[in-house]
Amino acid sequence: MPIKSRTKSTKNTKAIASTPGIVKIAGIQMASGPHVLANLSEAERLIEIAVNQGAKLVALPEYFAIMGLKDTDKIKVREVEGEGPIQRFLAKMAKKHHIWLIGGSVPLRASVAGKVRNACLVFDPNGKLAARYDKMHLFGLDLGNEHFREEDTIEPGEGVVVLETPLGVIGLSICYDLRFPELYRAMGKVDIIVVPSAFTETTGKAHWETLIRARAIENLCYVLAPAQGGYHISGRETHGNSMIVDPWGTILDRLPRGSGVVISSVNAGYQSSLRNSLPALKHRTIYNC
Repeated sequence: MPIKSRTKSTKNTKAIASTPGIVKIAGIQMASGPHVLANLSEAERLIEIAVNQGAKLVALPEYFAIMGLKDTDKIKVREVEGEGPIQRFLAKMAKKHHIWLIGGSVPLRASVAGKVRNACLVFDPNGKLAARYDKMHLFGLDLGNEHFREEDTIEPGEGVVVLETPLGVIGLSICYDLRFPELYRAMGKVDIIVVPSAFTETTGKAHWETLIRARAIENLCYVLAPAQGGYHISGRETHGNSMIVDPWGTILDRLPRGSGVVISSVNAGYQSSLRNSLPALKHRTIYNC
């Protein structure tokens, strides 16, 4: 079982919505290309849209800063934790808008030459790095004309990461992790699960919505799933359908394709009432994951 990391932050209570227990969260959908600066410019535009609608927590999709012409392109722009233009951008946006900002995934230096860590980074409203999660499950697909082997360019992470914030307890994951429910069980009791993704159109059309709603229902929590959505210069097509799902499995907002924002309120009182009415998390009898 992976070692659990539980990071606590009690700073920036201003980030809490004016109504106790209710806060707006947003997911950004993009169709990123191979040029980092262009992607960051688009991300900035979309973050501002989310903030103008009242979002206090904003999450970007996997590979928001680069979807290269080939898999190795992300290695060329990898950064060291705490350094580099992608991380400076995230810190700047979080501080400027006084929000919790989740950089869906950022290519960071790995211990293995020729690979990266696919890292989900969380910045607090002061622009400080509050948590880091490295993708543990690496996508592989050999289906007709589609072939993916993330293990060729990515070094997997080792641990579960849960972040305690004034907005609630947040569990971090990335894309293919979604297929492994034991990861989310290992998080313990969380309020929001974040799943920044770049699902292929083939797998997304078949499984994306089902998996997102299942993770929300079985954990009785909100799921925030920002995604890549559209055609990329490389010829790859991603599924999109960024969404926010509530603990009952209801889709609160959804964006099928293209750049844009999904936004909805998270209601801690509603979540608590559901957990009291259907205490499934207390009824668990197997704890070996």
